[in-house]
Amino acid sequence: MNIPQYNKRKIINDPVYGFIGIPGEVHFDIIEHPWFQRLRRIKQLGLTYLVYPGAYHTRFQHALGAMHLMGQAIEVLRQKGLDISQEEEDGLLIAILLHDIGHGPFSHALESSLTETLSHEDLSLLFIDRLNEKFDGRLSVARSIFAGDYPKTFPRQLVSSQLDVDRLDYLKRDSFFTGVSEGVISADRIIKMLNVVNDELAVEVKGIYSVEKFIVARRLMYWQVYLHKTVLSAEQLLIRILRRARELALMKEPLFATPALSIFLYNRITEVDFIENHEILEQFALIDDYDVFTSVKVWCSHPDKVLSTLCKKMVNRQLFHIEIQSEPFSEEVMEPLKAATAKAYGLSMAQAEYFVFTGDVANHAYNPQFDKINILYKDGSVRDITQASDQLNIDLLSKTIKKYFLCCPKEVLPNH
Repeated sequence: MNIPQYNKRKIINDPVYGFIGIPGEVHFDIIEHPWFQRLRRIKQLGLTYLVYPGAYHTRFQHALGAMHLMGQAIEVLRQKGLDISQEEEDGLLIAILLHDIGHGPFSHALESSLTETLSHEDLSLLFIDRLNEKFDGRLSVARSIFAGDYPKTFPRQLVSSQLDVDRLDYLKRDSFFTGVSEGVISADRIIKMLNVVNDELAVEVKGIYSVEKFIVARRLMYWQVYLHKTVLSAEQLLIRILRRARELALMKEPLFATPALSIFLYNRITEVDFIENHEILEQFALIDDYDVFTSVKVWCSHPDKVLSTLCKKMVNRQLFHIEIQSEPFSEEVMEPLKAATAKAYGLSMAQAEYFVFTGDVANHAYNPQFDKINILYKDGSVRDITQASDQLNIDLLSKTIKKYFLCCPKEVLPNH
């Protein structure tokens, strides 16, 4: 009797694009791997759901959506005569599928809370290297594209640039799930207008307005969603919870945590540890949102007053009050708030710094100092979007905007 082979060419019903396909067996096997499945348990927008209740979508969904858009981009470029081999196609699809696999719990919110010297891009490359071993070298092209050392330039730009399929998906997806219509972009139009000139990605001039809309949408989404002041307050609260937990753990205080999370709380894990000890990456791959938030719930009853108070605030959404302004906050503003917090909570002035603190955030919608968004004209000439656009002040949008924030408990405010 002939036993039919397991069908790996699945289709998935994505809420943003409708039915999308898994292109081949290797892509299916990567998606099925436990390290990739972990992305189901990491929210794309971290704690943004505390402001936008629909924002519960995951890194898993985003990775599949980006893969779908990459497939469309490859098809468009081939139709325009670009030679993309099957090996390059697989490499591009795998690279974008795995571009976020190094994210830790709650995505960017805890970027440096568990690993002190590694970004999620660094961790993604470590994961890709390990997966390449497990897949007998079939991820080598993807690895080269992701790392930026592939002989051709445009594949890397499709994966990571100022107009890549990663950004096209997350703007469209984050707008969909938050309900923020300002983030809606014409991803289909931009992809249809893609081309390659002198090995660099370009957008045909007919798509210039869609690119302008993309840049504006990105700027609006940053200040309205990604750097929304209440989201920022929530993220800063969670960062300080992990900071206090690690401080206690490094003092050998007993602390509830899952076995994998305990390793990163009770030890200072560096890049060298990841490289020299493969078990560290295996343990990191076991940590997701559930490890952290379960611990936060348990820590609500921890005897340490700082940790338990912070955790109760997180669980019950009693977030810090946050003020944002264009200039740094002075110590004259900070000190009375710290003193009031120390008195209200029965803390030392040093402990009050977990509750009253300042920092800054910065954003630019477009940075022409890095790889540019090229506009291709009918005569074959190419101009950067900052020179090509006559509808918007792209130079103004490309300026880095820096804002300063101050967080403190609401109940210590003078007019509370």
